[in-house]
Formats: sequence, structure tokens, C-alpha cells
Amino acid sequence: MRFSQCLLAAAVASALVGLGAVTPEIPVSAARLAQAPLYKNPIALQLYSFRESFKTTGVPATLAKVKAMGFTHVELAGTYGLTREQFKAELEKAGLTAISTHVDIKLLASPADSGKLLDDAKFYGVKYIGCAWFPHEGTFDEADADAAIKAFNAAGKNAAAAGLQFFYHAHGYEFAPGAAKGTLFDKVLTQTDPKTVKFELDIFWAYHGGADPVALLKAHPDRFVLTHLKDMKPGTKKDNTGHAPDDSSVALGSGEVPVKGVVEAARSTAVQWHIIEEESPEPDKNVPAGLAYLKSLAGGPKS
Repeated sequence: MRFSQCLLAAAVASALVGLGAVTPEIPVSAARLAQAPLYKNPIALQLYSFRESFKTTGVPATLAKVKAMGFTHVELAGTYGLTREQFKAELEKAGLTAISTHVDIKLLASPADSGKLLDDAKFYGVKYIGCAWFPHEGTFDEADADAAIKAFNAAGKNAAAAGLQFFYHAHGYEFAPGAAKGTLFDKVLTQTDPKTVKFELDIFWAYHGGADPVALLKAHPDRFVLTHLKDMKPGTKKDNTGHAPDDSSVALGSGEVPVKGVVEAARSTAVQWHIIEEESPEPDKNVPAGLAYLKSLAGGPKS
């Protein structure tokens, strides 16, 4: 095979890995790793990105659109009026595989109430089950962090007993300073079981809350197993509320969040999937643009 053909084959293989078509877990030598593409982890889509489309055009048409964009794997966020059997059938019809799901933390942390959630997760065949918001009134504080630690450890134990991995998706408010050194997120991370409690790094919300998502990955390489990749409109006001206007979410690579740095840092961590999530009112434009940007990283770093 000619050298040019080798390069072409490598690029195609890398792009397939990025879409989850082939496994990225292929041993490579140190020399090859040093020259490897920036991108490693496969890409999925959080279906919440097309929440309005599910309402206006229905589940079959929306899932078909997701598939046509090039996705093969998704993260679940409800069934949009369908039973679990109906929704799973539509996923299969569209050629989409669920890898993770978001659920109610209070139910998942309860031994009496977690059974149905865990059964649903296994029904869909997902490996990861978690939550994206810890209920609290007003500002997230020390008492909320203590309650979250207790709930996460319980949820992690329940999920592990069912052969699943629990994760918590931080939402920005946890990065407020704590009573001790560090942030409330630091407290939650250090006081939860590292085996049963993992994290999904939403790089938009971490950045919005004042954290550096690249530094978080490097500081805790074994705790993050998933990411939510989304970018932030330059100049967006940052705080610890966990809230921002939907239109502050922009296509990956066009905002101020260090997406490229996250992708690069994730290569040597426990991160298994990068999940695109779009909160803007323009997912039909921004999701394909973001996917194209990530695929461009498979060919090597962009300056």
C-alpha cells in the first residue's frame, strides 16, 4: 500500500471511530500514539438537542434526521409521549443505539424507587445512568452538597448492583467556592465513591460556572466517563446559577469554550464517549456544524 493510501485509510478509520462505527480501544505503540490524531472517543448525541423537533415533527421523523446527520449512538432524555417499547422500536428502526440516560436522582437514590429506572436502563441496553440536576432551592450550598454526596453514593450503589454505572452531570452551580479549600464540586467529588460515582463533564456548564474543563479532566482523569460537548457564545455572562439563555449555546468550535483542548485532554482519561448537546433554538444548523468540527479534529489539531 502506498504511503498516500495509508494516510487515506487512517483518516477513514479515524472518522469511523469518531462516529462509533468501530471501537477506539485498539492498542498502539508509544510512537504511534505520539503521532495519533487528536480525536479518540466516539461521538453520540443527546436527544434533548432536538426536543422541539420531537414535539413538532414526531419521534420517527426526528430520529431519522439524527441518523441522517451521521449519528449512530444517542443519550436518552425521555420518550416524548411514547411507551418505552414504542420508543425503543423507533430507535431500532432508525438505526440508533442508546448508550446512556438521564433520570430523577431522588428516585435512583431510593432502594424502593430505583427498580423501575434501572429496569428501563437495562431494557434500552444502556451502560450509564445518571442525572443532570440536583434539586435545591436558591443557591447551591454546603448543605446541598452534603445531600448530593449522600444521594450520589446511594444511587451509585443501586446502579452498581444492577450492573450499571451511575454518573452525575455537573451544571455549573457546583463550582462555587466551598467552606473548605476548593469548590463545592471538589467536595462532592472527593466524598463520593470513586468506583460507583462517575461524572459527565458538560464543558459549557463547567466553564459557565468558572471552572476550566481541560484542567478538570487532567486533575481527575479517572472520574469522568462521559462529556457533553457544547460551546458558548463569546461574551456570555458567567455565574453559578446553572442557567443561561438558550441562544448562548453555539456550534462547537465557534465559541469561547476550549473544545479542542477538552478533546485532546480526554484522550488519556477514562472518558468513553463525547456527547454533543445543543441547547440553542437552531440545532438543525448547529449540530451538523459541531459534528463537522469534531470530525475535522480527527484529521489532526486545528490551529
